[in-house]
Amino acid sequence: MRDLRLALRILSTVTASALLLAAPAFAQEGSDVPADSPAGATFRWVNFAIVFAGLLYVILKWGAPGFRRHAEDISQKIAEGTRAREAAEAQRAEIRAKLEGLEAEVQKMRVDAKREAEAEAQRLRDLSKIEAQKIEANAQAEISAAIRAGQLRLKSLTARNAIAQAEELLRKEINEAADSNLVRTFVKDLEGSVN
Repeated sequence: MRDLRLALRILSTVTASALLLAAPAFAQEGSDVPADSPAGATFRWVNFAIVFAGLLYVILKWGAPGFRRHAEDISQKIAEGTRAREAAEAQRAEIRAKLEGLEAEVQKMRVDAKREAEAEAQRLRDLSKIEAQKIEANAQAEISAAIRAGQLRLKSLTARNAIAQAEELLRKEINEAADSNLVRTFVKDLEGSVN
């Protein structure tokens, strides 16, 4: 930016100088020398060449480095843009490849999910069957235990009833005479076993 201002300042100085140098020629225009004379045409071409050479010198001397820098900046930006475009193209190609494989991957995921769901359903059926068998076995064990407990209680009740009935029968049948007869038989058995 600084170089551009300097170049413009120099250009304005050269232009002002050229106009001052050309002032006598403009002053002579009103004189006897016609504008179409060979001296006037030569002066105009010489004047043009001097001004053109001055402008060219200023542009090349002070403007060229700025132009070069500007051109280099533009070249760098173009290169950066090219790299960015290439990166974007690569990313787009990668995304396209992923999208192309996405449908197949989704289909594979569906098949895998269906297979896993069927396997899970079968596992749950097997597990529920095993649990049902365990529950049935436990129920059978409880039933068997309850039957045994009932049978034991029934035997106990039956035995109590039998004892109660036997006691009642014995009370009815055994009187004092039978009781003393029993004691005598018992004593005789004892005496016989002692000898």
